[in-house]
Amino acid sequence: MLRVITANLNGIRSAAKKGFFEWCSEQNADIICVQEIRCSHDDMTPEFLMPYGFIGYFQHAQKKGYSGTGLYTKQKPDEFIAGFGNRTFDHEGRYVELRYGNLSLVSVYIPSGSGSKDRQSVKYRFMDDFYIHLDKLRQDREVIICGDINIVHKEIDIKNWKSNQKNSGCLPEERAWLGKIFSDLGYIDVFRILDPRPEQYTWWSNRGQAYMKNVGWRIDYQIATSSIASTARYASIFSYTRFSDHAPLTIDYEYTLSGHTCHAGLRQS
Repeated sequence: MLRVITANLNGIRSAAKKGFFEWCSEQNADIICVQEIRCSHDDMTPEFLMPYGFIGYFQHAQKKGYSGTGLYTKQKPDEFIAGFGNRTFDHEGRYVELRYGNLSLVSVYIPSGSGSKDRQSVKYRFMDDFYIHLDKLRQDREVIICGDINIVHKEIDIKNWKSNQKNSGCLPEERAWLGKIFSDLGYIDVFRILDPRPEQYTWWSNRGQAYMKNVGWRIDYQIATSSIASTARYASIFSYTRFSDHAPLTIDYEYTLSGHTCHAGLRQS
């Protein structure tokens, strides 16, 4: 089995203090994808670089304390790729990829547009370029895209659907873009093929009592090409301990990395 975890950390230092890496050490994960590490290369401690036998691969933002993505693995990849060829977004540290044979595992952090109209325009530019990249990537590879997509897909994925129709992350244009990734490019929202229940969220605002009342959004995904998505057997959102304002998403695939043995068992996290 191949167990993959994805988590937006909202700062790797903060998540570490809250026990994120100790929790990961108990999950029997093969790959851990992280976003928004908000830590420069010079600030990366051994705990952040190689926690509990994992080896980390990262792309740091040039702006200190901003963005950044990473992938942890115990099994050496055939290739590590930082960035997807867009200079602006690569400088923000929004994409890392590990390759094992014909399988690509990606950690991505799509920009939020909630700050201003300018930031929403930046988000749309990222979406346009990333769509082209996803189309190319699937041509001859199996792909698992993990990350904070910053978009809900359907009404089931957000608590307050009507009141958020004009807010970034729930805009019709954004949801249509995500829908095209599924309908036109053939990628699969893996969590939803395993768990059709409502009120399964991965992010809660820090305002009010959003977490306590489960007023959330499902904006963290594992999105895969159809062949490997069909091997998914188990999914879990871990929200009992708050390492961040996001919750880790775990999915098990009945799949073996090329030349490696995957050991994850189907058990509750």
